[in-house]
Amino acid sequence: MSSIKIPLHFEGSLGEKTGYAQFDTGASFSCLNPDFLEQLEVPVKMLKPMEIATAAEGTFLHIRERVVLDFYYNDIRLSDEFMVIPSLSEEVIIGVNTLQKWRIKLDFEHDTVIVDPKVAKAILK
Repeated sequence: MSSIKIPLHFEGSLGEKTGYAQFDTGASFSCLNPDFLEQLEVPVKMLKPMEIATAAEGTFLHIRERVVLDFYYNDIRLSDEFMVIPSLSEEVIIGVNTLQKWRIKLDFEHDTVIVDPKVAKAILK
């Protein structure tokens, strides 16, 4: 698993903010730190928390809240669900589900993210 970390602009119903997002092929879900979420969006509590395995054997995360945010890469508007994870080491992690949804490619040789603007326009119409 590999990752690329870049600044992205995020928007929610309460405001907007730029932060560093780690595009991580080892993470299934996109997630964010609750401190980063402040002044962006109000998290939604899940009726039944999700229990997700971590890389550490026998260690699980209990996710109780999520949000939907828009985010921008090179002026291309994208949107997805983010799991709110207390004490997350990064501000934001973009996981494989989001990468697949938007057909985002990671170029590890050049440390860049590739988003086809045609895909984003077709989905958001």
